[in-house]
Amino acid sequence: MGDFDFLVGSWTVLNRRLTKRLAGSDDWVEFTAPAKSWSLFEGKANVDEIIFPDGVRGLTLRLFDPVARKWSLNWSSSDTGRLFPPVFGSFTDGHGVFYGEDTEGDTPVRVRFVWSDITEDSARWEQAFSVDGGESWEVNWVMTFTRA
Repeated sequence: MGDFDFLVGSWTVLNRRLTKRLAGSDDWVEFTAPAKSWSLFEGKANVDEIIFPDGVRGLTLRLFDPVARKWSLNWSSSDTGRLFPPVFGSFTDGHGVFYGEDTEGDTPVRVRFVWSDITEDSARWEQAFSVDGGESWEVNWVMTFTRA
């Protein structure tokens, strides 16, 4: 519980995202975006909203399952209005790793989110996809959070 309390507040987020996923690309785009996060359920839930430069808004709902002792991270975008498949995981020594299943286009992918380098004023998040069951990973999106 409370693992995402570090995220509560306002942030400036430097995004670095691959322009083409699962294509062997090394072409990245970078942009900043403001984000805000709230804690709910006495630290057992967390919500954030990020506003991308094109006006699209992203929302993450994080819920802690006290029986399984795992978090579910659920992403939605204002341009789709739907929840993407969740990723599940936990923190160990301030490092969070979360896995799930999704598709990229028509390709099934294993998804990994990693939260790391967490301090009072900064944090790092990355997303990676695997098409071989987790044997290899392509990092395709990195967010560096700086307290606003």
